[in-house]
Amino acid sequence: MARREFVVAAAILLDARGRVLLVGNDWQGFGNVRWTLPGGVVERGESTLDALSREVREETGLELTAIEHLAYAVHVEDQRRNDRAVSFAFLARYDGLLNPRDPDGFIVEARFVPVDEVEQIIPIAPLRQPLAAYLRDRVAGRFYSYAGWDGRGFRSVG
Repeated sequence: MARREFVVAAAILLDARGRVLLVGNDWQGFGNVRWTLPGGVVERGESTLDALSREVREETGLELTAIEHLAYAVHVEDQRRNDRAVSFAFLARYDGLLNPRDPDGFIVEARFVPVDEVEQIIPIAPLRQPLAAYLRDRVAGRFYSYAGWDGRGFRSVG
């Protein structure tokens, strides 16, 4: 199996009621929707912040108006799947109306959800745990490391 390595940029977008925006991803196209922050892979030759704006626009129809700060970073080194992902989640402000237009066809829904529901909605530990911690205490700049997408080998700094 060929090794996969990718960098991901994701946005934490909150509405006036304090709810967080999540998008429903159907990555394999089999109706197995997984909820995540809006964002995606940084393409070759693209900056992380440009990718963030592009992915938010494609997946939600919203335009970023400001990037507040880096909320957290996550590194997953999954030897079983032979892949490495490094992702950066940014707290950002936005303008516009929800209107997902994902050119890849993976995003099937976008909606704001109460922050206390994040832990029940997001099934994948490296996607769920850092976001839930950030939304709970709003401490920016933490780093999370995992040895697999199932959450094994969890460590954090900050």
